[in-house]
Amino acid sequence: MMRRVLPLLLILLAASRAGAQIPIQKVYNEVGIDQKLGTRIPLDLAFLDEQGRRVTLDEYVHSGPVVLSLVYFRCPMLCTEVLNGMVEAFRGLSFSAGREFSVVTVSIDPRETPELASQKKERYLEEYGRPGGAAGWHFLTGDARSIKELADSAGFRYLFDPRSGQFAHAAGIMIVTPEGRLSRYLFGVQFDPKDLRLALMEASGNRIGSFADRLLFLCYHYDPLTGRYGSVIMNVFRGAGTLTILLLGGGIFLMLRRERRKRARPAEIG
Repeated sequence: MMRRVLPLLLILLAASRAGAQIPIQKVYNEVGIDQKLGTRIPLDLAFLDEQGRRVTLDEYVHSGPVVLSLVYFRCPMLCTEVLNGMVEAFRGLSFSAGREFSVVTVSIDPRETPELASQKKERYLEEYGRPGGAAGWHFLTGDARSIKELADSAGFRYLFDPRSGQFAHAAGIMIVTPEGRLSRYLFGVQFDPKDLRLALMEASGNRIGSFADRLLFLCYHYDPLTGRYGSVIMNVFRGAGTLTILLLGGGIFLMLRRERRKRARPAEIG
């Protein structure tokens, strides 16, 4: 329930800040993120990069895992929070954009231009502050058809409000494998670097990360209900604790039963 309520509150708050006139029930029913794990996104879709150059998604995926985010650059609130959360998580990684992984941020607003994308990229590269970031983080714009097809394939549902000129949309990022398949979803506007690291490692088929990272990966599993990684070890400990309690209880029961039988034997003999 909370998985649905929290994104909805973020969506409604963003819509109210934008002065949107979309009915709340319509937002609740039609806006959200549907996990389409294993789905291959259409890599032949054409967009424009920050320099106005025509590119396809196919150019970004084959060198390693990709962090995919769908936002729009003139968003007054929620998209900025998502991008801020992304760059904060990236700074917490030992991996670097442009080396172990790539980032593709696509505007869902067909009215936006490469100039806006360039401004956004400059700002977030400055915040990221790592060498090679420019080659690893791409800000794209495109036409309505390409945007809609990409969003549909990723399960990203949004609404446009013509009165305010803004979009109602959910918050989250997607991890894409080098084959172009959706591997993991991380929800919200803040992303745990540990969750992101594990998702990138998993999407790469463990081709990135140190030996210690791989050992850590064995201790966690992905929970699609929360969009986070939980500790397998803790579950094992909980299970072992429950089993221990059951065994102790069973042992005590058997000991008491034997004691009763011993006490009953003299009476039977007499």
